[in-house]
Amino acid sequence: MRDQLRGSIKINARGRDLYGFINAVHESRISCFRQYVRRGSFCAEIYRSDLGRLGDIAAEHGVELTSYEYDTLSSEVIRRRRRFGLVLGIVLVIAASVYFSGTVVTIDIQGNKTVSDEVILAALDELDVRRGTPFRRINYISCENNLQMMVEGLSWAGMHRTGHRLVVEVTEVIEKPEMRRSRIPCNLVAAHEAEIVGVSVLDGQLMHKVGDYVMRGDMLVSGVTGDDTGHTTLHHALGTVTGIYSEEAVFTGTFEQERLVPTGRTDTRRRLRLFSLDIPLYLGKNGYELRREECAVKPLRAFGKTLPISVARYRYSELERSATELTREELTDELMQRVYLYEKNFLGDCEVLGRDITPTEADGTLTLTVTYRLKGDICEQREILIK
Repeated sequence: MRDQLRGSIKINARGRDLYGFINAVHESRISCFRQYVRRGSFCAEIYRSDLGRLGDIAAEHGVELTSYEYDTLSSEVIRRRRRFGLVLGIVLVIAASVYFSGTVVTIDIQGNKTVSDEVILAALDELDVRRGTPFRRINYISCENNLQMMVEGLSWAGMHRTGHRLVVEVTEVIEKPEMRRSRIPCNLVAAHEAEIVGVSVLDGQLMHKVGDYVMRGDMLVSGVTGDDTGHTTLHHALGTVTGIYSEEAVFTGTFEQERLVPTGRTDTRRRLRLFSLDIPLYLGKNGYELRREECAVKPLRAFGKTLPISVARYRYSELERSATELTREELTDELMQRVYLYEKNFLGDCEVLGRDITPTEADGTLTLTVTYRLKGDICEQREILIK
């Protein structure tokens, strides 16, 4: 490390009075390393600060002196001492490191599930706690108490510093579970016109058996029972009645559709993000009425740490409305995608035994009528009204 700071130079001396030169160097107490004499030349390594005195001794003894400086930290600094941009950059990095060490760079919220980060960050912003706030200005006790009162749904809040992060730990209020009115007297009626293929009754009186065909609204399980003495009991009918039934869904689309297509024109713009500031690095506005936007953010890193400074690159692609004439096959594919989404979202609780698709084309439209044969629970609760 000493050589890196003081600078190391290799010398080569050749001349008549070579040994007189060597003795004079030793008498002048110049530090020499790795010295040797070979083929009438004296080679050694010295510090940069001794090169001037060594040159004077060589001139006194008529010795030709050549030198070569090794690449060291001090030699790089000397070579680049007039590059003010590098010096300014080093100063800025040191200043940024000192500044960020006492400033909130990131806010880490922990423990929240129902209360969003945005709500908590907005409350902290009203308390003057945000990215870029010096830690010394934060009154932790006051902020913790105010945060509980400002954000509905929090029962406790705590804040502490970890490096350049402000950690906000919260505990949410545990809501009282909703009481289910599971003891209200009710009947189970058929929600579909179906053929019964399976029954499972937990409470109540079964009104139909397997193999029966029921209409919509027919009572399947009664919540009213009586005994031989004429006593009537009301039940909350529970059970599952599985049936096979039909259901119809209609999907319609037009052959002529208006779509957004790219024109080929693009525009790239950049923004400097400094803490919560968003600084545009361009002039003027983007004139695209319809556009697709893509954003890529590249954060600035120093010493392996991510700084709250980044450059956001926005790429805009212009779009325009264009009338497109679809073929029958293309429109059929689109409608079939809607059919599959319908089955995934609305028929997931039952088994699809079969489907019959009937296409109909009229007035520039294509309609798919899908008739499903389904197997599933056909029960629907119907409350018993008591005077």
